[in-house]
Amino acid sequence: MRLSPFAPIDRWLAPAPDPARVAWIGAHVFAHRGLHGADRPENSPSAFAAAIDRRFGIECDIQRSGDGQAMVFHDWELERLTGASGPVAKRTAANLGSIALSGSGDTIPTLRNLIDQVAGRVPLLIEIKSRRDMRIAPVCLAVRRVLEGYRGAHAVMSFDPRVVHWFARQAPLTLRGLVVTEENAKDAIGAFKRHLALWRAKPHFLAYDIRDLPSAFAESQRKRGLPVASWTVRSAELRARAAEHADAPIAEGAGIA
Repeated sequence: MRLSPFAPIDRWLAPAPDPARVAWIGAHVFAHRGLHGADRPENSPSAFAAAIDRRFGIECDIQRSGDGQAMVFHDWELERLTGASGPVAKRTAANLGSIALSGSGDTIPTLRNLIDQVAGRVPLLIEIKSRRDMRIAPVCLAVRRVLEGYRGAHAVMSFDPRVVHWFARQAPLTLRGLVVTEENAKDAIGAFKRHLALWRAKPHFLAYDIRDLPSAFAESQRKRGLPVASWTVRSAELRARAAEHADAPIAEGAGIA
């Protein structure tokens, strides 16, 4: 593989982590939003319990409630996953916790609920959702408060390099990952932007779009010591691709069998 001209800057601005700190990432299969299915909604206590029972790591998503709590929920709006409607951010944690997830008796959990449920038995990858027009400090603070003192294997990650940078500055002992997709940005400008995001975020690992693997960028970071997890692995074919070009699959459905 030809050495990237950005390699020296990568090493300087985004140093590789201590291998011992990140070794657990490559030692697990991660259930994408828990081990969900027809009777277990994504990001639900039931899906998390099923993942724990099978000793899979858990990947989950975080939104912030209107009263500043970290909620385990993927979408900005409630409609797709519940019988309610409107933005997650307009409701209190107590109100969100009373809303049933469609097709189950589960309700929307807080990150605290999830931490208590897992209790260190399996590792967690916690994706923090953000938008360009939002302040990221409040949701980052909400997550950090919950994770303080938690001793189970865990890491935060985000598409937003501002979020990852915040943890680099404000919670440097928390492992942090940059979520990457190359969709519609596979040219030289896109490659440069990926390096800019890397330099700002200073991640310990990458969570990479399986559709983009193999990737020169991912491989260069992997070779210098950043583990690469890959999402979303949904088939045996993609599982084989992740095994060849990544360190850990973030999988669901046929991809996790």
